[in-house]
Amino acid sequence: MRTLNYLLLAVRDPLQSAELYSQLLGREPVERSKTFVLYVLPTGLKIGLWSASDMTPPPKSAGGVEISLTEASKEAVRATYAEWTKLGLKVVQEPTEMDFGFTFVVEDPDGHRLRPFVPADRPR
Repeated sequence: MRTLNYLLLAVRDPLQSAELYSQLLGREPVERSKTFVLYVLPTGLKIGLWSASDMTPPPKSAGGVEISLTEASKEAVRATYAEWTKLGLKVVQEPTEMDFGFTFVVEDPDGHRLRPFVPADRPR
């Protein structure tokens, strides 16, 4: 059985990206080098920040992935928005209601999109 448990993000500078991702994820990486940084989240998901210039085969470009993070409430989404905009992340979508829930989107310096959201209440 295959298990999806690892995401690799192509970045320009893994160590610089790690400064931001340590704040976003609320934890320090378990591995850190000039070309690669690895985070292991409490869920077991691993997120690697790999230097795009060292990837083989090379990616078409750095950036371009969207990572979604589930929040507990609209208030938590708003708090994350306030925290992340203070970090200077580019806002691509202001907090808004969508069919699937309340969300916003920011981009990291490499163009990866980060989408926190709280799922919409669904009638049963």
